[in-house]
Amino acid sequence: MDEIYSYIPDFGGFLVKANSEGQPGPQDYGRTHSDGANMLADVISAHKGIVIWRAFVYSHEIPNDRIKQAYDEFKPLDGSFRKNVMVQVKNGPLDFQPREPFSPLFGAMPKTPLMMEFQITQEYLGQATNLVYEAPLFNEVLKADPFNPQIKNDRDSTIAKVIDGTLDNHSLSGIAGVSNIGNDINWTGHPFGQANWYAYGRMAWNYDLSSSTIADEWIRQTFSNDRSFVDSIKKLMIASREAVVNYMTPLGLNHIMGYGHHYGPAPWYDKAPRADWNPVYFHRADSAGIGFDRTSTGSNALAQYHPAADIFFTNLSTCPEEYLLWFHHVSWNYKMKSGRTLWNELCYKYNEGVDTVRWMQTVWKNMEKYVDPERYNHVRMLLNIQEEEAVWWRDACLLYFQTFSKMPLPANYEKPQHALEYYENLNFPYAPGNGK
Repeated sequence: MDEIYSYIPDFGGFLVKANSEGQPGPQDYGRTHSDGANMLADVISAHKGIVIWRAFVYSHEIPNDRIKQAYDEFKPLDGSFRKNVMVQVKNGPLDFQPREPFSPLFGAMPKTPLMMEFQITQEYLGQATNLVYEAPLFNEVLKADPFNPQIKNDRDSTIAKVIDGTLDNHSLSGIAGVSNIGNDINWTGHPFGQANWYAYGRMAWNYDLSSSTIADEWIRQTFSNDRSFVDSIKKLMIASREAVVNYMTPLGLNHIMGYGHHYGPAPWYDKAPRADWNPVYFHRADSAGIGFDRTSTGSNALAQYHPAADIFFTNLSTCPEEYLLWFHHVSWNYKMKSGRTLWNELCYKYNEGVDTVRWMQTVWKNMEKYVDPERYNHVRMLLNIQEEEAVWWRDACLLYFQTFSKMPLPANYEKPQHALEYYENLNFPYAPGNGK
């Protein structure tokens, strides 16, 4: 390290991923994450370097619930890390899904500086073909209160206050984003993907900025100052994240995408080498209902949350419906707040997602006079792809889940374009991330 600092005096330190996804780490030598982090921290402390240790871990052993492992491994180590160590925690307890509840580690390690890890790139959000503005996702997490999630925007104990160090008087603070910059001539593939890079940067310095304010800034700098254009595209951007949640994973569903490449729906997939890489592991659909029971009658993952949050999410009458199937296995006939059964609500949400994308297409079509032809046509073509993919997600998922619910698709919705077997047999050997 002395030699490194002699060449790079402002060398920052280390970012470490260990004992995760088959990679080695201190546990292979009978040591803990803090043992490993502290070994590095000690050799760079004289140079004022820091160690960032990622909390994204899961072992080769199949757990009763994959989302519990980060808390199980890191919570007992609170207070054992050196002063120049930060632990980097993903926004949710799984892996950058379209919507996840906040990680229970936020608020659970007051003696350790925690960093936020967001994913700017859209690995699970349609990748570079879908227009999805992520600022609402970032805001949703940063403004959550890990001690009492019923309180909205309480400025005293939000997750933002955990990671900026003010809640627990830490001098180190940080926020990380998995980049969406690649080899495309416009850097991000989708022109609107640049808005997510921009939004992350703005929130990293001022998390009190609203999604609307950031969108307004980006639109003006990117396309036009015309008020009618700005207002229209801002509404489109704000609606886009909820749209993708609805046509991919509504009501708390998660991790039901294609295996390996994570492109498109595959809720039927069950051939991965370990159980918790399979979509069926996460949705647990059967003839009785759908969803992962994480209450005390199931995996008891809710016990990792603060008691007030545990009670809030455990109680079906208070659990927000956007997290319902994340925390509960629910009957197909369960009555939702809308008055619809769970099955009919699932159908409604999937169709609402498709309808929103079609509305986005119409909005963009009316903006042609404000945008140069190249970018206008690029976004128009991508929205056409997004509409096709939204329909694909809706039809494939509803047909598959219908094999368990045994209930008809409501007559007022479009009928699927193909039979379930068609969607199950689709293959994507050249999709990025497929390893082929």
